[in-house]
Amino acid sequence: MAESSTPNIQQELNLKKLELSALLEITQAINDNLPEAALYKIYRFTLLAQLQISRLVLYVHDEEWECKADFGTQQDFKKQDLPEAITSLKEITYTSKLQVDKKWRAFEIVIPVLHNGKVLAFVMIGKMQPFYTNLEALNFVQTVSNIMLVAIENHKMARQRLAQESIRREIEIAREVQAMLFPKSLPNDKDVAIHASYIPHSSIGGDYYDYIEIDQDQFLFCVADVSGKGVPASLLMSNFQAGLRTILRQTSDLNTVVSELNNLIYRNAIAEKFITSFMGLFNRKTRELSYVNAGHNSPILLFENNTHQLLNEGCTMLGAFDILPFMSVTRIQIPENSMLLCYTDGLTEVFDEDDSEFGIERTINFLQTHRFLSSKMLHLQLLREINLYNEDATLNDDITLLSCRFK
Repeated sequence: MAESSTPNIQQELNLKKLELSALLEITQAINDNLPEAALYKIYRFTLLAQLQISRLVLYVHDEEWECKADFGTQQDFKKQDLPEAITSLKEITYTSKLQVDKKWRAFEIVIPVLHNGKVLAFVMIGKMQPFYTNLEALNFVQTVSNIMLVAIENHKMARQRLAQESIRREIEIAREVQAMLFPKSLPNDKDVAIHASYIPHSSIGGDYYDYIEIDQDQFLFCVADVSGKGVPASLLMSNFQAGLRTILRQTSDLNTVVSELNNLIYRNAIAEKFITSFMGLFNRKTRELSYVNAGHNSPILLFENNTHQLLNEGCTMLGAFDILPFMSVTRIQIPENSMLLCYTDGLTEVFDEDDSEFGIERTINFLQTHRFLSSKMLHLQLLREINLYNEDATLNDDITLLSCRFK
């Protein structure tokens, strides 16, 4: 940069006083932790009033170039895109040396603001005191701009850290809430042995299983899957669990239970979330299983002779309609030594390298081959089978298994 004007001693002294005052003002504003808009306002005022710069525009790179300060110009530079001739600059340059439109010549000098070799912003100034075009003075504008922009960047990062910490804490709470939804123990007695496994895809999943004693003869078991993941899914599942247990205190009629749950979810679901669910009510004395499949993956009922039945009757998913368009409660007799496997779609919707789904048929074949394993080992081996199906596959969804052996 060749063009410059040298101030006399008195001008230089006055300039240093103005620069010191400007630096103190900017530093005080930063220390006061003022919001970003206020910092830009003080920055603009400081350069205009303290340093007696009459025309100014400041472009900051925040995903794209954006005009953050504009003063003393006839153009509205907030609507103007920076030309490449300016964005490619790395040192202080006179606009007279650039191939730019006439509107950019309202400014005499372009000052890049760099931090760690990266251009954070461009300050363009015009109508300055003649002695303020020397390199030392312009370097001060560059320095004070750098101090302010780095402070704004640090404030942003601090806010992001606080936001991330808040989100992390929310996730922890949601995970704790979700863990509380699952039953603390499952029965293994003379009538039945129930075992469950839950493998979340992310820190907060949308799957749920439950076991609820109705009386000494009856119990209800349930597997459900909320559309979506994260905190909203966890909150909706918490709502579902609380609703289920509240309704069961009043009635064990599955028709009523499912209809009331649908109404609850429809009224409380966030956005377009819904729940698929399988609910089974088993009577120990009569060995009758009443069930409703609400749009869920069909549980597999495996009989002693290795034949099977899919339990797929019921209604549509819960929460999609104000009133369920169809509804049925199915009742079946459960022979001795039968086994029922309930699961969520994370089990069957695993694909190999050829994009073939693990699917329900492979699940049925696995059960028929390994039915004499203990419930715990059966689950472990089935999950291992999923991993072996495609070792490079990552789980795209939660996996929940609930098996019920009827003795």
